[in-house]
Amino acid sequence: MSAELSIKVSLADDHKIFRDGIKMALKGKDYLKILWEAEDGRDLMHKMQLKKPDVLLMDIRMPEVDGVNAIGLLRKEYDDVRIIVLTMYDDQEMITKMMEMGANAYLTKTSDPEEIYQAILACMNDDFYFNDLVNKAVLSKLQTKKAVRQFYPNPVKFSEKETKILKLLAEDKTTEEISKEVFLSPRTIETIRQNMKSKVGAKTIAGLIMYGMRNKIID
Repeated sequence: MSAELSIKVSLADDHKIFRDGIKMALKGKDYLKILWEAEDGRDLMHKMQLKKPDVLLMDIRMPEVDGVNAIGLLRKEYDDVRIIVLTMYDDQEMITKMMEMGANAYLTKTSDPEEIYQAILACMNDDFYFNDLVNKAVLSKLQTKKAVRQFYPNPVKFSEKETKILKLLAEDKTTEEISKEVFLSPRTIETIRQNMKSKVGAKTIAGLIMYGMRNKIID
């Protein structure tokens, strides 16, 4: 990957020491370029208007505009930016809330620098990075059927091909891997995936998988 094709990463966190630590941890990693850093939510929204990154590492608790409100605003204006929540909170309710609002990954600040790097690459290549933290939160959410039903009240039928792709997504297959298994181009897989999300009103792959599990389309 050339310099022109490097992944532009931005940081939003109100603790300078933590931002410096992340920059140091990512320094020298292949394909990454730190674009800018923001010290609070308002600074984040301002800098997004000036230069849009490929990946945003964002805390939840920030002055001015917190991460919960920020992700809602960001998803309206910058749908193609991958958002990785990087926070101290490991509460399952907060994890599912942020994923449902449009986060592409959720990590705690105790995460190993290598995991942060791998999450960035995964989000760029496959849109999402699912770790044990997110998987457990999603499964816990599914156990409360009433809460899940509030998000997806109307059952939708998928074609045989869509069902196969959904099952492969739940197995954490990449777009390339799914493409080979169902004999369709990666671009077609992405289109089908977006269509399925639109059918059920899901904003994320996590939401789509939750729908499939609640309606027993996938195990």
